[in-house]
Amino acid sequence: MTLRSLLLFAVALLCAAPAAAQDSSLYTVPNVHVDATGASSTEALNAAIAQGRGKAFQIVYRRLTRQADWARQPALDVAGLLRISRGYNIANERRSTTRYVADVTYMFNPEAVSRLLRSSQIAFSQAQARRILVIPMSPGVSHGPWSQALMAPAFRDSQVPFTVLGAEDDAALAGLNFDTAGWNDVSSVAAKNRVSEVGLVQAVYANGKMTVNIRRLGASEQPTKTSVEVPMLQTVGTTYPAAAQAAVRAIEEMWKTRSVIDFSQRGKLTADVRISSLAQWGEIQSALGQVGNVTGVTVTAMSMSYARISLGYQGGIDQLREAVGGAGLALNNRGGQWTLARASQ
Repeated sequence: MTLRSLLLFAVALLCAAPAAAQDSSLYTVPNVHVDATGASSTEALNAAIAQGRGKAFQIVYRRLTRQADWARQPALDVAGLLRISRGYNIANERRSTTRYVADVTYMFNPEAVSRLLRSSQIAFSQAQARRILVIPMSPGVSHGPWSQALMAPAFRDSQVPFTVLGAEDDAALAGLNFDTAGWNDVSSVAAKNRVSEVGLVQAVYANGKMTVNIRRLGASEQPTKTSVEVPMLQTVGTTYPAAAQAAVRAIEEMWKTRSVIDFSQRGKLTADVRISSLAQWGEIQSALGQVGNVTGVTVTAMSMSYARISLGYQGGIDQLREAVGGAGLALNNRGGQWTLARASQ
């Protein structure tokens, strides 16, 4: 294929790239229990569905936004909630002439919710978090009550999906130091578990209080750390479940800090893309089309082996990297020059 043909193909792919899609699972809330009464069966049904829709929207809002913004949730009346809704499904229905009880799954319209939050100038995330590997430490790597608390079924639906390190890997990480650990120290277990992020989650008891420390490690990224204190509940063992809940919430908040987008902030960067085949180039273009905060892609130079593109985006660089990572791409800065590739490359 000639260079001219390749350039024409690139332009065609850019024009054909799909509009950015948002993860619909973020906007679906299952099993909201509703229970309402009314003058008639129909009135009770309508009251119950409306009651549950408000609860469901609060769950969606808190999924997408940082805790610091929870008090800013837009106040919507019944009509306002209907405008951002996509529908609902009913299960376990029970009714009488004046009462309605059921478990309802609510679906919200991603585009309508996005418009609402943008107009309210609230930063929010559009992507589902990537799975991470959690390494329990207390204070070193161990598989005792602390790791079992983190594996509790209650956390299986965490907004940031995670896998807890298997006991068979404890020996390989016996010397892991929470304060100094870097990506190279955990890369082998990360590869084994097919993740690109690791969270060291350490529970420490001292001076009558428990502190949970979390250190996030990612390939080609600087470690980040946060801590949260947990009130003691009689003993260390009985405090672990509450500490595990605090740890999971802190991990979710760390992810939101990187992923929520301030849509009033805009930027551009130039990135090089190594091309091994037209199919691979097409996959990258298609993946970019799914990134919600990418506003434009322009090919500024191209040869048979690489393309240089200009990316327009909303939010900050960290949010862009997080978003493209969720689409299976890796955006890295190497010596001042950005590169873009499939995450597996």
